[in-house]
Amino acid sequence: MKRTGAGILLIAAIIGGVVGFVLDTMLTAMGRATFTPAASLPTILALVGAVIVILAVPVFRATRGRSERRIDPFRALRIAMLAKASSLVGAAAFGFGAGLLAFLLSRPATPSLGSMGSIIATVVCAVVLVVAGLVAEQLCTIRKDDDDDTPGNTPAGPVGI
Repeated sequence: MKRTGAGILLIAAIIGGVVGFVLDTMLTAMGRATFTPAASLPTILALVGAVIVILAVPVFRATRGRSERRIDPFRALRIAMLAKASSLVGAAAFGFGAGLLAFLLSRPATPSLGSMGSIIATVVCAVVLVVAGLVAEQLCTIRKDDDDDTPGNTPAGPVGI
């Protein structure tokens, strides 16, 4: 599994930003109120980030020899994939919130504090989710052995017959 790179996170954030900005533009063009995320969304994003890190800590301890308990490799892979997915979702949520915020700030009328507060909290908690996902992904990696990539380290056949 390849580590989550900055490029894919940037692409997810840009796509989320475009979707957020276009959504508010379309709602305003139809004469409807702009989109405001639910007040529970930032809390959920932060809680998911905390749970992912908590799930990754036993894997870290087992791979570093700090725990007697063995971890199922499939469980470790699932947690690593969950961490990767959460960082991508966090980046998309960050972009979406940033797009909503950009639309509200580009309007001539001053937006209400309630809608701005919810959007800003969503953006901040989305960043927390991205960081938590990247940290959990780091915790689930296995140390590289020194002899894995050394050329000529393959077992030799029978010597000198």
